[in-house]
Amino acid sequence: MLAERIKQWPERWEEKGRLEGLQEGLQEGRQEGLQEGQLEAKCSTARNLLALGVLSNEQIADVTGLTVEDIAQLWEETKH
Repeated sequence: MLAERIKQWPERWEEKGRLEGLQEGLQEGRQEGLQEGQLEAKCSTARNLLALGVLSNEQIADVTGLTVEDIAQLWEETKH
């Protein structure tokens, strides 16, 4: 009986490892999705502000948290 339980330990550890890995992967995926969503929201706001044409790239960068380089790139993308 003890020998049978001992044989099952590696299987249980493996299963526990899989579950922990799955949970970590899901958490990382959620975090990445959240960050991508936040970045897209910032870019959308920046595009709207660029379309207004009343703020400088620096001002838009300050408001959105994006870099001035990001704003310049968005400006180039919207011109095409």
